[in-house]
Amino acid sequence: MTNRTAQLQRATSESSIELSLDLDGTGKSDIHTSVPFYDHLLTAFAKHSLTDLTVRATGDTDIDVHHTVEDVAIVLGQAIREALGDKSGISRYGDALVPLDEALVQAVVDISGRPYLVHGGEPAGFEFHLIGGHFTGSMVRHVFEAIAFNAGLTVHVTVVGGRDPHHIAEAEFKAFARAFRQAKALDPLVSGIPSTKGAL
Repeated sequence: MTNRTAQLQRATSESSIELSLDLDGTGKSDIHTSVPFYDHLLTAFAKHSLTDLTVRATGDTDIDVHHTVEDVAIVLGQAIREALGDKSGISRYGDALVPLDEALVQAVVDISGRPYLVHGGEPAGFEFHLIGGHFTGSMVRHVFEAIAFNAGLTVHVTVVGGRDPHHIAEAEFKAFARAFRQAKALDPLVSGIPSTKGAL
């Protein structure tokens, strides 16, 4: 089996990113995006998806964290797509229901090759909340959009309940991670590409 790894760089006038990942890792991470709460979320993603992830990113966070957060998510999605290769032998589907104290989130992932995001259930006002004083709640959905569209994933994320914005955001990332972990897993019962079309 070939290594399911990727190493990418992206540089624009707004950000500079270096990212590497190993889909068959143990969840080790070394993440520095210059956005502390985002580091926390990506560390949780790596840990619970069993993806080794290294990220170095800088950007115009003096203006807003938006550009840096979005660009890291774009590169992460591109790296996932590259590391998956032709997707031969994968489980393809994954689902998870993850609590974090009072928050509860369900995520479902299909490594379909068809980018799509269905996202809902966050409480009113969540999108305006500054988590950690710098990470706007609206960025959570934006990150999932960028990952899904650049990785070629169908992703459903539903917040079942929750009150604390930190808990809700973290539960979303952990649920996505657990669902992705199942979907990317190599299944010994799967021969070839798990699609009647023969391609994903």
